[in-house]
Amino acid sequence: MTTVVITTQPTRHHGVRPGPGHDYREWASGICGCLSDLRTCSYTCCCLCCMMGDTAERLGDCYVMPYLVPAATMGMRIRIRSMGGIKGTICNDCVMSTCCYPCAVCQMSRELDTMGVL
Repeated sequence: MTTVVITTQPTRHHGVRPGPGHDYREWASGICGCLSDLRTCSYTCCCLCCMMGDTAERLGDCYVMPYLVPAATMGMRIRIRSMGGIKGTICNDCVMSTCCYPCAVCQMSRELDTMGVL
């Protein structure tokens, strides 16, 4: 007979988070930081629908998902926040996705660049 000594309790993991369920950082660039990355800003201004499709694909979703799923932009923003351990609320994500749609899309793409998501 062997005795097993448990030194730590098992924990549950809630998605891809850098810490024990706590958000620890701000967005890498602000919602109005579009001019910090002129390539992304130009692409978003010229073809917003293409930028949304590209962002969805970078998150592992279908290119047309943002056009088929209601509130997809908000869901994508929440997912990026969760992946990167970014501070925020669902209410703020809703407001940014609704009222500042092009800026939010541009910010999400810049954040994925910062996180190294291709």
